Amino acid sequence: MKYYAEYLSDAGTIAVDDTLLVKGAQAAAGSRILEGFKPLFSAEAVDRLEAEGYVISGKTHVGEFGLDLVGEFSYYAEKEENLKGAAAEAVADGAAEAALAVDMNGAARRAAAISGVDFLKPTYGTVSRHGIISCAASGEQVGVYAKGAEGVAKIMNVIAGHDEKDGTSLKKEYSFAADEAVTGKRVCIIKELVEKADEEVKAKIAAYAEALKKCGVEVEEVSFDICDAANTTWQILMTAETCNNVSRYDGVKYGHRASGYKNIDELYVKTRTEGFNFLTKSVILYGSDVLSKHRYDDCYGKGLKVRRVVADRFAELMEKYDAALMPATSKMSYEAYDISKAFETVFKESVFTSIANLIGVPALVSGGVQLMGKQFDENVLLSIAGCVEKEGE
Repeated sequence: MKYYAEYLSDAGTIAVDDTLLVKGAQAAAGSRILEGFKPLFSAEAVDRLEAEGYVISGKTHVGEFGLDLVGEFSYYAEKEENLKGAAAEAVADGAAEAALAVDMNGAARRAAAISGVDFLKPTYGTVSRHGIISCAASGEQVGVYAKGAEGVAKIMNVIAGHDEKDGTSLKKEYSFAADEAVTGKRVCIIKELVEKADEEVKAKIAAYAEALKKCGVEVEEVSFDICDAANTTWQILMTAETCNNVSRYDGVKYGHRASGYKNIDELYVKTRTEGFNFLTKSVILYGSDVLSKHRYDDCYGKGLKVRRVVADRFAELMEKYDAALMPATSKMSYEAYDISKAFETVFKESVFTSIANLIGVPALVSGGVQLMGKQFDENVLLSIAGCVEKEGE
């Protein structure tokens, strides 16, 4: 099966991306460094699905640690000219009813937009992160792919909820629905992000805005000039956290181990040289730099302060509006490119997705565009998207 790093069951209806653990199945996060690693337990979200009778179809390909655009730099997947996300495509093609994925740097949302399916990155702490291969713990979140907002809500009702095993899990009860009234809701279009997109994406935003109006939603264009700063901030924090988290992969306990080493230092160097791709190495180097003694205050420390500024600015915006409409990508298709250009390429595309990771608010991709809202306002986003989807039937 082209979508899967490991196919598990013909009876399966739920795909799980390769950054979530499934007991007994290889969990490699698209990286050679974790080749052969098979966990002894499953992620909490997987356990909750199986407890409700769902069957996991398999582990879908992801780009190494979710750092690329949509999964193009997986060690295990065949290279394609037209880049698409495996989990998103599995749902779009009907190979899976829904899929779980970890949204760490926007790859899942970009994949959903390109494949024409829905993906919800919920409020940070809503779904347990226990059993994921973590990179950027302060912003990554388990989310759901489905063909429509109702399908997303259905799976979210199963996997959301407090988990004592996850220190970031919130003690809160959840109920998700995509059929609440949206008449009179107010949605703002983020001008600065629309301007960064190509004409096809701009047309999708305009068409979505018109569909919103038919649902009785008020739509206005606004300026939110902190988007670039938010993206830079998240890239600083994300690379720093990733650098710290992947340092555990050394070839000693599990995963890939280089051969022909003479001492422990040489084992570490050879294993990581062979095990990590160029993009991951770039992220590690950048993360090491921003965490260094002479750069910490100016980069990482300041990034934590800017995170609060962005959160406050977005909260102010959401006092006037119920959701923000923006692109999820700069264009509706990606072509293969050289990995040496990946760090810069992903940085530029992440401007559309980084705010939600940085400040922990929910973001929903539907109809090729993105809606972002206040914390715990997933039902507003799902219901707005649900109305538009029904208008288009």
